[in-house]
Amino acid sequence: MDKETKEDNVPEEQSASAAQAAELEELRKQVEEHQQRFLRAQADFDNFRRRSRQEKEDFAKYASAKVIEQLLPIVDNFERALTSSKETKDFEALLKGLEMTARQLEQVLKNEGLQAMETVGQPFNPDFHQAIMQVESEEHGEGIVVEEVQKGYVLKDKVLRPAMVKVSM
Repeated sequence: MDKETKEDNVPEEQSASAAQAAELEELRKQVEEHQQRFLRAQADFDNFRRRSRQEKEDFAKYASAKVIEQLLPIVDNFERALTSSKETKDFEALLKGLEMTARQLEQVLKNEGLQAMETVGQPFNPDFHQAIMQVESEEHGEGIVVEEVQKGYVLKDKVLRPAMVKVSM
């Protein structure tokens, strides 16, 4: 009787084994599919990272192009002034042209956010001023900027160059 019971169970075991094999095969397909998705996502991310790095390099490389484009007419004006001054020797016209060109340059720089610092009469501030000399002054109190030797500039909210100043003592 034991033998008969074992023989009756054989088809069930084969059926269970076939079902497990089918399930195992399905799981293998899913693993393969997930692996392929992962590899594609990884490749996409690598491409994104490479493209981002290239865009960043290009931005840094050509960041000044807009400003340079605005400066080119000023360069042209300087060249015209030099050429004209060699031909006519008209000092007043040259001076007038240079003043106009200087204003044009100041406007371009102002449009980019550059501002000259106001220093004379202001309290000395090491964040904005570089003291090159201390002088006695009867009209200014101690620690006041009395003379600007070289202009200082702020670009938007950052000190680009501190002003070189003389400070009262």
